[in-house]
Amino acid sequence: MDKGIYCLVFRNPSCTVRVGALGDVAFRKGWHIYAGSALGSGGLARLERHVALSREKDRRPKWHVDYLSAGSAFSLRYTVAATTTKRLECRLAAALGDGGVLGFGCSDCTCPSHLFWKKTCPLQEVCDAFMSLDLSPQTKTINTRNAVPLSHEGSGNIGEHAQGWEHGNPGSGDPEEL
Repeated sequence: MDKGIYCLVFRNPSCTVRVGALGDVAFRKGWHIYAGSALGSGGLARLERHVALSREKDRRPKWHVDYLSAGSAFSLRYTVAATTTKRLECRLAAALGDGGVLGFGCSDCTCPSHLFWKKTCPLQEVCDAFMSLDLSPQTKTINTRNAVPLSHEGSGNIGEHAQGWEHGNPGSGDPEEL
């Protein structure tokens, strides 16, 4: 399997989640982006593990992000990945900017965070961050059974907007706003 880096894009209400050694973490309503690496022997197959946990919620959390995937408050909406053998996940995290949850997902590096909050759907911003690293993002829309309802003013149906993103072409505008 190819190696690379990835982002998990979650949608959530305002909530508090117990995240392992970080303890209780308060999350603002909106969107959260987790930046990770898949440079180990399984490569980008790691994404399927994250997607399966978000859908089935059938395993105990192992990493910080698993506490979001396994819980009921966070809905995994998109994965974005690119193949590379370079350790670029910290540069990707830096490209995603501020609004990070201090200490989240970065116990193996010196970054302040690998989880970032955004008020509106950040899919275009995530794709732009990959492209700023000269990577070609591949996106996948995730439909989980705990998805937050898609009734938002002026947003349309996410399915109508997400079609072009499946092959790394995010188009313009936000597909969904809170």
